[in-house]
Amino acid sequence: MNDRAVDRAAWENRDLEVGYDVPAEIGDLIEDIQTPALIIDLDAFERNCDRMRNFVETMGLRLRAHAKTHKSADIALYQTTRGGACGVCCQKVSEADALIRAGVTDILISNQVWGEKKMDRLARLAKKARVIVCVDDAANVSDLSRIMTKNDVVLEVLVEIDCGAARCGTGPGIPAVELAKQIAASPNLEFAGIQAYNGLAQHIIDGEERRSAIAASTAKAEKTVSLLRSAGLECKIVGGAGTGTFNLEGTSGVYNELQCGSYIFMDTHYGMVRGEDGERIGGFENSLFVLTTIMSRPEPGRAVCDAGLKAHSIDSGLPTVFDRTELAFVDASDEHGSINDPEATLLLGEKLKLVPGHCDPTCNLYDWFVAVRDGKVEALWPVTARGKLF
Repeated sequence: MNDRAVDRAAWENRDLEVGYDVPAEIGDLIEDIQTPALIIDLDAFERNCDRMRNFVETMGLRLRAHAKTHKSADIALYQTTRGGACGVCCQKVSEADALIRAGVTDILISNQVWGEKKMDRLARLAKKARVIVCVDDAANVSDLSRIMTKNDVVLEVLVEIDCGAARCGTGPGIPAVELAKQIAASPNLEFAGIQAYNGLAQHIIDGEERRSAIAASTAKAEKTVSLLRSAGLECKIVGGAGTGTFNLEGTSGVYNELQCGSYIFMDTHYGMVRGEDGERIGGFENSLFVLTTIMSRPEPGRAVCDAGLKAHSIDSGLPTVFDRTELAFVDASDEHGSINDPEATLLLGEKLKLVPGHCDPTCNLYDWFVAVRDGKVEALWPVTARGKLF
């Protein structure tokens, strides 16, 4: 871990530059970080990465870590050099572009790409790095073939099947095979396998219900792979799985690439997803926090912090106060968070670590990750692809 993401000359002249409005300096104590700030506990982060790396190595699988979680080139490069990942996933072309510019060399855009400009950009990226894309429609295949041919580049393509999420994806089985045949016959496209990700299953709290959902998804993927093989089409990639279900797909014998993202950070909602033994999935720890400061104590039993709706996403629920069970984050407005403090223990200026309800959209709210070890700032990582939505 180091501060290579920060240009030192620009840092020294930061008062004259736009874009270096950072919440901390390397070496600062955690108490001196300006808030709200997005902080990473490096020890917990590294342990989470090690746990996933050990799992995929033991099972003989590949990990294609999902970068939509963090949108950070520094974290993506850590995952591919030290975290056991063969590459990363992105959701958008602009997101992939930002990571490729920063040195990431193997990216699956686990999504459909439509529109001439986006496809031209995709072709340019495929000349710089390994780029794979998903399709679920014959017209999309035709457009991709035409534009890749125009740009003289060959693009790897996965057929996405709807295996239970009711989101994108063609039907499993015969519909997927017909689309794969079209890809294989199309100039400048290479059929590379299938995308079979059940996003809805990731947050099913009940272990048996979650296992049942993934068993159904896996059966659809297995049937599709078998029919493709009968048609003479081999799948280099059978991709899917997320943090909530990786152990199920990973032991199925069907999937060979896992696409987990939130395992590096975890969040409040993932903390509720337990294995059948009652323990947290994978043993992953909270490593991502919104650091906040108590700015007001307007009445007994209630305090106000500086982390409101603009500081964390609450689509999956309110944040929790880390390691302080006597406190409860109960409400938020744009710039303020209300905390129940029944024992009146909080002091003005005191800092708290909040566990976000949903880590992915929370990260997209910030310019920087402040990476902390032993109570000190060790690194500053830009959120490289923040706001890259197209």
